[in-house]
Amino acid sequence: MTPHTAMVLAAGLGTRMKPLTDDRPKALVQVRGRALIDHVLDRLVDAGVKRAVVNVHAFADMLEAHVKRRADIEIVISDERTQLMETGGGVRQALPLLGEAPFIVCNIDSVWEEPTGSAIARLARGYNRETMSARLLLASMEEQLGYDGAGDFVSEPDGRIGFRDERVNAPWAYMGVQIVDPAVVAPEPIEPFSFTRIWRRLAEERRLFGAPLIGYWMHVGDPGARAEAEARLAAAAPSP
Repeated sequence: MTPHTAMVLAAGLGTRMKPLTDDRPKALVQVRGRALIDHVLDRLVDAGVKRAVVNVHAFADMLEAHVKRRADIEIVISDERTQLMETGGGVRQALPLLGEAPFIVCNIDSVWEEPTGSAIARLARGYNRETMSARLLLASMEEQLGYDGAGDFVSEPDGRIGFRDERVNAPWAYMGVQIVDPAVVAPEPIEPFSFTRIWRRLAEERRLFGAPLIGYWMHVGDPGARAEAEARLAAAAPSP
C-alpha cells in the first residue's frame, strides 16, 4: 500500500541550475512547461499519496504560494528559511510533520518515464517494514540522462544494496525517490547532514534495499540536462 504522506525536498539553492535560478527556486524551473516540483507532485498523486510535506529555503514565499495552489494533494510546509538542512537534516527536522508510518521521500530534480505504471506505487508494494528500513528507487545507468557519476549502488539477488565505494563503477544510480521508516531517522540530531549518513548505517545493518525504476530517468540538475530532458519528452509526446 502506498504511504499516505510524502516529503518533497525542495529547499536546495539550485546553484548548478543558474542562471535559471536567478529569480526562482530550482523547484520552479520548468521542464516541458511544468515546474519540476509539479512533475514530482503529479507522480505522488498518481501513486495515491494524499499529503506532501515540502521544505522551503531559497525564494521560500514564491515556492510556498505555488504549491499551495494545488487542490489534488494536501501541502504542508517545513520551513528552512533560517537554515538549510540538506537532505537528511531536512527530513529529520520535518519528522514531527511526517508521522510514525513509513513515508516517501522525493527529490525535485528528477523526471522519469513510467512505461509499466506508477513506479512509486510499485516501490511501496515491495516494501516490507519488518526487513527493510529504506527501499530506494534505482535507475539503470544505461537508461538515464543528466547523471554524470559512475553509479551509486550494487545489488544482491534479494534486493539488498551496497555502495559502489572502491569499485570503478556500479550499475545503479539513486534517482531521488525512496520509502523510509521514520524510526531510522528519529535518532539523528537536528542538524544539516546528507541522507547518505543514514544509508551507510542501514547498509551495514543489511536493511537497505533497492528497486529498479523500469523506465527512463532524467536527472535535471543543470540547464544542459534540462534541455536534454525537454528534447526527450518532446520526442515522446503524442502528435497533436
